Amino acid sequence: MTELLPQSPMSSTAPQKDDEFVLLCTLAGTELAPERLDRIANWNLSTLDWSELLRLAEHHGVLPLAARNLIEHARVEHGRGLPPEIERSLRSAYEANLRRSLWFTVELARIMQHFEHRQLRALPYKGPVLAQSLYLDLGLRSFSDLDFLISPAAFEPAKQALAEIGYRPSADLTSAVERLWLRTGYERSFDSTAGKHLVELQWALLPHFYAVDLGLEDLLARAGRTVAGGCEVPCLSPVDSLLVLCLHAAKHLWTRLIWLSDIAETLRTETIDYSLVFSQARALGIARILGVSFWLVKNVLRAELSKPAEEMIAADPRVPALGSEFAERLARGAAYDFESTEYFRLILKLRERRGDRLRYLWRLVWTPGAGDIAAVRLPEALFPLYRFVRIGRLMRKLLW
Repeated sequence: MTELLPQSPMSSTAPQKDDEFVLLCTLAGTELAPERLDRIANWNLSTLDWSELLRLAEHHGVLPLAARNLIEHARVEHGRGLPPEIERSLRSAYEANLRRSLWFTVELARIMQHFEHRQLRALPYKGPVLAQSLYLDLGLRSFSDLDFLISPAAFEPAKQALAEIGYRPSADLTSAVERLWLRTGYERSFDSTAGKHLVELQWALLPHFYAVDLGLEDLLARAGRTVAGGCEVPCLSPVDSLLVLCLHAAKHLWTRLIWLSDIAETLRTETIDYSLVFSQARALGIARILGVSFWLVKNVLRAELSKPAEEMIAADPRVPALGSEFAERLARGAAYDFESTEYFRLILKLRERRGDRLRYLWRLVWTPGAGDIAAVRLPEALFPLYRFVRIGRLMRKLLW
């Protein structure tokens, strides 16, 4: 990536240390409850492995939050405070993230203005919109790309509009494969001279096989307005934002603290119509996903929940066991192969209705993915055979 866009350090997945991870959970918030502030103020910082703490903070996407909270709230006394070199490193990390976020925010405004000039409907979410609305500080939320929700019919015009301002698809696909991907996939990434995978156009929130059919037209119809980069842009409604954040975290099996922080900040700062949240979650068959998300926010971040959120946890007796399983994996930095039978099994356990589980399994078996399309090149007339390529590759995973 060129100097136009500040580099984001690479994260790793080495085993985690308990003390550093527990402190990081305490630091992962904007307005911390008094008990969390007391824990930070009275923590014996001299016992910390600082390289491990910084690595974990980067891996979990909460380094800017950790930096701000340590600098502001860690008590310095008897040589047990924040080492000067660590404070410099934390300030530098926050400032680098702020510069990077400002670049993305300006770029978001430029892209949205171009889309509007072309009369294209696009809904930016996550990224600068999330950082501004939830954290009120672009420097406190790290992100690496700009995400835009569009209708499938708008993909080709949006792709052409991006080309006009210097963006090209990250992967070269034939027109036929791209049409197939619009039916079976959910996103395409784009590069520019500033770096790779900087923009994503998404015509669905999840791949088709997840069997969570949350209509984008409904999201667009319920969208509100916010300001990013001095430009007024559409944004998800609070209810839709909460649902989308929980789905995104569940798709990745809650493997990073920042996704829990996003949910916690949404619950804390937004006016949520919980009756609408619960009715939509039940209609989509993702009530368990919301329950596990809320359980993790409460038990990993130690954040306070509203009574309706607590009721969502209590409504499903399987939520505590699942939450404990994912919390344990999160604490030890468990990595997942997102094409593995273990991953598919865990996603299956997150669906509370038998019908949704069956739809998930059916689509999982029959919906070709990017790996299946890349494995075998078929002419367009034979694209239906990709289903059998899919089955063959899944069977090989099961046997191995």
